[in-house]
Amino acid sequence: MIKNIGIFLVCLIGCQLAGGIGTIATIPNIPTWYAALHKPSFNPPNYLFGPVWTLLYTLMSVSLFLIIRSSHPTRHRALTVFFIQLGLNTVWSFLFFQYHMLLVSLIEILLMLSAIIGFAVIAYPIDKRAAYCFIPYIAWVSFASLLNAAICYLN
Repeated sequence: MIKNIGIFLVCLIGCQLAGGIGTIATIPNIPTWYAALHKPSFNPPNYLFGPVWTLLYTLMSVSLFLIIRSSHPTRHRALTVFFIQLGLNTVWSFLFFQYHMLLVSLIEILLMLSAIIGFAVIAYPIDKRAAYCFIPYIAWVSFASLLNAAICYLN
């Protein structure tokens, strides 16, 4: 039991840390560059992003924990895809917010979405709960992809 708590805490801290690294690029650019962009009418208010991402990183942590604990033969493949999508997630913040590369970030977020869906597909036979944890993440990144595309088009 103590070992599982330790593993979960490492998963939680690691995923939240990845999100925290992304905020290094994001936060300073919100009141300046991002505020000046033309955005579509469906752009959510800025206060919504923090809580949503905190929840999503927490769900990622749960999913990662479930896969790590598994002895399924494709566990290592799932973990590889998990860390690819997590890395792409962090990189997107820098491409979009720090470097203002709207088209490149759009291409990257579509790759990230593919990796997220790929992880869920690979995780499903390992632990259905791990795959289910990614459903809100898939929905949000699908929406974020549309938002990225709209911002790219409008600017």
